[in-house]
Amino acid sequence: MADIVIIGGGHAGIEAAAAAARMGMECVLVTLDGRRIGAMSCNPSIGGLAKGQIVREIDALGGVMAGAADACGIQFRMLNTGKGPAVRALRAQEDSALYCAYMRRLVLRQERLTLVQGCATDVLAAAGRVRGVRLRDGSEIPARAVIVTAGTFLRGLMHTGPDRTPGGRAGEEPASELSESLGRLGLERGRLKTGTPARLDGRTIDFTRLDAQHGDEPPRPFSHATARLARRQVPCHITYTNERTHDVIRRNLGRSPLYGGAITGIGPRYCPSIEDKVVKFPGRDRHQIYLEPEGRRTHRVYPNGISTSLPRDVQEEIVASIEGLERAKIEQWGYAIEYDFFPPIQIRPTFETKAVEGLYLAGQVCGTSGYEEAAGQGLLAGINAVLKLRGAEPCILGRDEAYLGVLADDLCVLSPAEPYRMFTSSAEFRLLLRHDNADLRLLRRGAALGLQPREAEERVEAKRRAVADALDALANTRREGKNLLSVLRRPEVGLRSLCGDVPALAALAPDVFEEVEIEGKYAGYIERQRRDVERLARGERKRLPPDFDYASVAGMRREAREKLARVKPYSVGQARRIAGVRPADVAVLLVALKAGGRGAEEEE
Repeated sequence: MADIVIIGGGHAGIEAAAAAARMGMECVLVTLDGRRIGAMSCNPSIGGLAKGQIVREIDALGGVMAGAADACGIQFRMLNTGKGPAVRALRAQEDSALYCAYMRRLVLRQERLTLVQGCATDVLAAAGRVRGVRLRDGSEIPARAVIVTAGTFLRGLMHTGPDRTPGGRAGEEPASELSESLGRLGLERGRLKTGTPARLDGRTIDFTRLDAQHGDEPPRPFSHATARLARRQVPCHITYTNERTHDVIRRNLGRSPLYGGAITGIGPRYCPSIEDKVVKFPGRDRHQIYLEPEGRRTHRVYPNGISTSLPRDVQEEIVASIEGLERAKIEQWGYAIEYDFFPPIQIRPTFETKAVEGLYLAGQVCGTSGYEEAAGQGLLAGINAVLKLRGAEPCILGRDEAYLGVLADDLCVLSPAEPYRMFTSSAEFRLLLRHDNADLRLLRRGAALGLQPREAEERVEAKRRAVADALDALANTRREGKNLLSVLRRPEVGLRSLCGDVPALAALAPDVFEEVEIEGKYAGYIERQRRDVERLARGERKRLPPDFDYASVAGMRREAREKLARVKPYSVGQARRIAGVRPADVAVLLVALKAGGRGAEEEE
């Protein structure tokens, strides 16, 4: 018998399995193809705006994505360096084959983790409690908890023009029985769609006519544990669609399964197909295409920006119309994929389902998009499954603590009807949730969970002290009657210019120096956000009974009762964020709780 079975070997499944096993549980990872663990089904990159912050948070908590990205990266760039620190984020191009091999080795070498290659067809449950998993060959794996991280494989159906192929991604079969099994357990299903562009042979691309985009020198790693990155970086290139491209697409819209009605799933608003871009933005005369190499030992190139499900002959015509790609050879056709998901209103902030105790969902099955969002969910699901089996308090991150806290809260409350993607604008306290301070925010949590070694915690605590000491030195040193902290807040002043007044600053480690500059220069804004957090904290700390009968609350509007009963919010603060619930409804709720002797419980 296993403690925990994880279904799916993608980014969510890897994090869930690795975390749970490292926390001492006997785990089984079930995947269709053991060779494709950690496969980068879409673009060969990790990070980006808001996503880069998530990778840093995964790393601070003790997850594995950041270390893999550092080990397998071929280009590293910090985005938005000309803007404020709240929106800066790291993005890395990855060697996709190397990344997959790295993750497979990690899984195979992990103690207390067994890899089973097979198709999970049923989640077994009795009396509302999960009890294991059945495979297609009829064998069963008893377990105390099950985490489903099946990605796009649940009744996956791929579209390229009129051709429809059952599959979870190119070359792999779907997992249709599992979706039916979850439906029988009482979970409501929906249908989503995503897509991917054709892959090109880089030897047939004329890069000399295109703008190259190089990585940063020196490159910065994702993981706090990576001391430095010493390797040759590979450039990406930029090209654009044009009116000829758009004419090809407009002429063939009737052959598109997206516009012909063959696809019924809802696609991602912020990562549309090239057909969608041409139709929805008719005034745009071109759209950018970012040519991403898939590795050092392959010629394959990912043309980010022209995702499509149009027929093969149309894809050839589209590619040939683009500057630099006129003679490009297509190695793999683009396609759209429809798949089942389970609206996340059915999960708790721990990612445990409300319908079945011990059953967790994470990743694209919760209606999200992106490797990073999936990995973060998998990590939290794995951690919380372990904590529940131990009888310990759950790990629920606040919106002021992490982008992962924003993600979990948004999923439970908003229950997106389209693939959810994280943006910096999603976080109301984004100046507190910066790329640079993820270790200071979350590594203590990772250490308390047993996912970070003592030396990592000691290193971060030393960084915390060094930052505090440097800020004190600035506050206690004066220039022209003003302390240097107030001088630093001037737009034209950088911390480097103050090293003459405080020589110790020049000896600071680069990450400490950056932290001191940001904390000092933006101190007023940061303090304002911290006050906002304190003002809202009381509602966040007030937990609501999971079995409360909202239908019995007199004086509350019917819409509010229905929304609260459906969402079953974790806290008063979460109840306030439900669309259709007004402040007056929350006030009535608090009165009803108090009258019934079930006042909202204050968290410690």
